[in-house]
Amino acid sequence: MTTLVSGLGELAGRYDVLLCDVWGVIHNGREAFPLACEALIRWRAEVGPVILISNAPRPQDSVAIQLDGLGVPRAAWTAVVTSGDVSRGLLAERAPGPAWRIGPAKDDPLYDGLGLTYSGPDTAAFVACSGPNDEDVETPDDYRADLAIAAGRDLTMICANPDLVVQRGDTLIYCAGALAQLYERLGGHVVQAGKPFAPIYDLALERAGAVDHARVLAVGDGLLTDLTGAKVQGLDALFVADGVHAAEALDAAGAIDEARLATLLAPYETAFAIRSLTW
Repeated sequence: MTTLVSGLGELAGRYDVLLCDVWGVIHNGREAFPLACEALIRWRAEVGPVILISNAPRPQDSVAIQLDGLGVPRAAWTAVVTSGDVSRGLLAERAPGPAWRIGPAKDDPLYDGLGLTYSGPDTAAFVACSGPNDEDVETPDDYRADLAIAAGRDLTMICANPDLVVQRGDTLIYCAGALAQLYERLGGHVVQAGKPFAPIYDLALERAGAVDHARVLAVGDGLLTDLTGAKVQGLDALFVADGVHAAEALDAAGAIDEARLATLLAPYETAFAIRSLTW
């Protein structure tokens, strides 16, 4: 049964390390959430390491710069681990390709120095997907025809961001995971390393130092990524209700609907829930 908490401070005595999701928990793609940042600063100062664990399809240095621009203080985190960090290894194994690259120019750092060449779905050796080319307007269905060609050629897709959607301000936008989901439905094979898959957790725990899994708390707002990943890794999780699943978890007044929350979280054995991340 999930326990509701009013602040992260209630859990400080139970855990030593925080693995904290980024988008939807500490920012919305446009600006940081000040109370969430303050909570992470206090945890890091009073409890232990805060490892930001993100499905961003870019290396950690690029994401750190983005966090600076959104107003997330560096005092709020000890290290950043991204799906992009792990995906670079998968891409490097397949260099020089050619790769059919799907994703916006902002994800260029994912490919820096890997020596890849590029072509279309008719001639590529594999698919490299970090999201739609134009995430503001495109949907996975815009890629259906070309994905069907790639699937018909039995190309492997490297999905650099397993998220299906993220919230930017008040708008949900599609991520690479949604394209990967469609690709699998079309018969394609997908390889992913971000949440909920083990490689990103292995790297995050390595950055945290040797630690008992029972003393690690995973914080996130995504059912299929954050909560599934925590369950598979044997980690307790704190679900942030006012995130990507807010419409399902909150009532009309914006408070947690306990009955709906219980139904929502039942498959994930989630230990704790909070409306939004605060101390």
